Amino acid sequence: MSALRIATRGSDLALAQTGQLAERIRRELGLETELVVVKTSGDRIQNVSLAKLGGKGLFVKEIEEALLAGRADVAVHSAKDLPAEIASGLRLVAFPERVDPRDALVAREPGATLDSLAEGARVGTGSTRRSALLRELRPDLEVVPLRGNVPTRIAKIESDRLDAVILACAGLERLGLGDRISERIATDRMLPAVCQGTLAIEARDGDPVAEKIAALDDAAASLAVAAERAFLTRLEGDCTVPLAVHAEPVGGGRVRVRGLVASLDGRRVARAEESAPVADAAAAGRRVAEAVLARGGDEILSALRTARRR
Repeated sequence: MSALRIATRGSDLALAQTGQLAERIRRELGLETELVVVKTSGDRIQNVSLAKLGGKGLFVKEIEEALLAGRADVAVHSAKDLPAEIASGLRLVAFPERVDPRDALVAREPGATLDSLAEGARVGTGSTRRSALLRELRPDLEVVPLRGNVPTRIAKIESDRLDAVILACAGLERLGLGDRISERIATDRMLPAVCQGTLAIEARDGDPVAEKIAALDDAAASLAVAAERAFLTRLEGDCTVPLAVHAEPVGGGRVRVRGLVASLDGRRVARAEESAPVADAAAAGRRVAEAVLARGGDEILSALRTARRR
């Protein structure tokens, strides 16, 4: 076949992670590759929060349109950007090995931690989840909303006089910026976003290339994705909702799934967790979502939706 056309966003991180995956495709599958850069709505509109724009599906819609129109053969996404439902006619065919799913504190002072930041310190983030959990953990901090790519957000420590920003460990590592991490925040303190640290490869349903690309799938990553996206789907969530979930193997053929929903101010957090056989991962994700709803998540979500309609 001619070169495999891989659709991707044009951000520094998207190009870096897609380029790394393209090299793996050439090396392991023997396919030549070509990157097809797609500018998404989320990339074009930088002066409005993602929550107000309508969610992270804005980083996916135009890429899926390129696949459906035949302008690309496959697409590479950060799996946490994917909405609960993908476009009809497409499917997710592979999830390569997951890298560090934790959140990272990048601080002005080297070696600073979330606990060591001074009272009233200014911490930037573009995530409603991180904002809510920051406010729960450190209600004394000033949380500053951010947009922009990873280097832009780091630069705002100086330009906006921030004491720290919170980003994903995975993105920093893929950009070769792992040395900027002051603290890798434990998942027990700040539960990650759905599928954080995982890449997703999408293709047209029934396209023969999908079967070739499926060889890049990692069983552990797929297991975690199944549980975490089941949680997301049951809650009908997107990035306007402060929700988090993390699935991880715990030995003995079992997986632990932890999930939560928080109010925007972090004052209410509904949590649940479950250990289940790995074959039951997706069902466990749904059950954890049900438990979160029963423990106050339903009221939190109802309040968020009511506020959004105003």
